[in-house]
Amino acid sequence: MSDNDSISVRISEDCPPEIQRMLTAAWAHDVKTVNKLIDTPQVARGQDPKTGESPLHAAIRSCGAPSEDDTPEDLEKAKATVSELLMWGAIWNDVDNNNETPGCVAARLHRPELYELCVNAGVRAEMLFGLMDGYEALDSGDDEDEEMAEGEDGEEAPELVAVEEEAKGAQKQESTAEEEKPAVFQPPAVNLEEQVTSDKYLRSTVAYSDGKLVDDAGNGVMMAWETDIMRRSVDALLPNKEPGKRILNIGFGMGIIDGMFAETKPAVHHIIEAHPEVLEYISTPESKFDSAWEESGPAPGAYRVWEGKWQQIGLQLLAEGHVYDAIYFDTFGEDYGQLRMFFTEYIPGLLDSNGIFGFFNGLGADRQICYDVYTKVAEMHLADAGLDVEWKEIPVDMKELAEADKDGWEGVKRRYWTLDTYRLPVCMFLG
Repeated sequence: MSDNDSISVRISEDCPPEIQRMLTAAWAHDVKTVNKLIDTPQVARGQDPKTGESPLHAAIRSCGAPSEDDTPEDLEKAKATVSELLMWGAIWNDVDNNNETPGCVAARLHRPELYELCVNAGVRAEMLFGLMDGYEALDSGDDEDEEMAEGEDGEEAPELVAVEEEAKGAQKQESTAEEEKPAVFQPPAVNLEEQVTSDKYLRSTVAYSDGKLVDDAGNGVMMAWETDIMRRSVDALLPNKEPGKRILNIGFGMGIIDGMFAETKPAVHHIIEAHPEVLEYISTPESKFDSAWEESGPAPGAYRVWEGKWQQIGLQLLAEGHVYDAIYFDTFGEDYGQLRMFFTEYIPGLLDSNGIFGFFNGLGADRQICYDVYTKVAEMHLADAGLDVEWKEIPVDMKELAEADKDGWEGVKRRYWTLDTYRLPVCMFLG
């Protein structure tokens, strides 16, 4: 795809008429027609069955790259169209047949205002999912509830319509065998490997070789290219390099950051590690960790590896009253919900009032818009947990590393990092 691909809306001959009309209106930034055509969120989310073009893709792609012919009115119409579609339930991270989300298109075309609208929509969606997680929807036929779901003009709010339509989707899609089903867009088969979970990882066999740690499915668990990030993380967690600090690290991996922690001569250095083969590796000469500890570490007894999952070990540490000056979190196969649980439920009791908390920030790192969304989501949730976060940006030239053959991605099935900038989080208690 080139930056001058704003010639016409991408509609195939198989595209249903209602989706064609919506794509054409969105492409023209005809907000009035867009609003008239939307009667359910499904219309706002419709995609061409071959190109994957959604109304959001069309509204953004029609802008093309900035040029001298642009006017402020053109941009405002585009923003109004995108905002209207998002309000009616258009999906911010749907991909087309080029594996681009609407936000990816906005970024490629250097349209920051439209990109920001997509990012904010992603943040709203993720925050809503976070609020809904663990709650069971209540079915009520109460008239009062129905009145509360209505807007000021007596009509249901678009957001509530979106939720209701999604809930009714299964019923609406039921059809007889004789009824012909319309063609549906199938996203590109990218990153469709079986999802890696913590339990699967802990049951897997791992191997240390060529500057990387991989599991038996070929997933990269940790790699040597992270060394600079780890060094800067240590500098951020221990800014004055004072000896005698109390340190907790969750996830040993290759031992990169723990070797650096040992060099600071801490008074306490605790590690939580759950994988049995990683635990075996820690005490081998190949890890070079025990020798580094003997050369740099404090008195015997200050260093300890806690064997098990952090969810259980963390409770034990809390019960025993352990407190740390620096805490680092870098696990594998866990989703954002686990990280959030750690800084919400464990950090308040484990981190000293003047301590610093950090974590490996690989949230959504296979796509820039996802990384930007999770940065904002994490910042909000950290604030809810009483933590202020400063993001230190670190350039990561993956192209240069690949050309120098130092990144070690060969033989790794899933690239967990693809971006040019790493945001290093430095978290402290508010106030």
